[in-house]
Amino acid sequence: MRENVGLGYDELTPGMVIEHRPGRTLTELDNLMGTALSGNPAPIHTDAHYSSQTQWGRILVCGGVTLNLVAGMTVRSTSGMTVANLALDEVRFEAPVFVGDTLYAQTEVVSRRLSESRPGTGIVTCRTSGHNQTGTRVLTFTRTFFVPTDPDAVRDATNY
Repeated sequence: MRENVGLGYDELTPGMVIEHRPGRTLTELDNLMGTALSGNPAPIHTDAHYSSQTQWGRILVCGGVTLNLVAGMTVRSTSGMTVANLALDEVRFEAPVFVGDTLYAQTEVVSRRLSESRPGTGIVTCRTSGHNQTGTRVLTFTRTFFVPTDPDAVRDATNY
């Protein structure tokens, strides 16, 4: 048996809800690498003393790190076979995320249609939410991407 990465157009039906597992516990290294890669110098994300004097009382995980981790958790099932992302919209950070929090993602397929410009490709839009270990929603966003209409042909051609 070969594990599949990504669903195809026909499998991503509007109204379908996917709970993405496993969860992901954020580490200090995740936050430091994310801030370093993005060039974000804000001390709220990197300076423990500074952060201890804020309303949070500790380092706040960078929003970009949170977004990337939650979006990444969705790829295996939703867009693992995509050839391109088309949009990332309506991003909302709803609650703080801290080192040591465990995040979980849930995605609902909102819509899909066949691409007019790329035969053999569908356009899927999903709404994703990220929750922490207490069930608090920390993030929501909408993402639109291409998926193949014949995933088995792509899997055969790419050995996936």
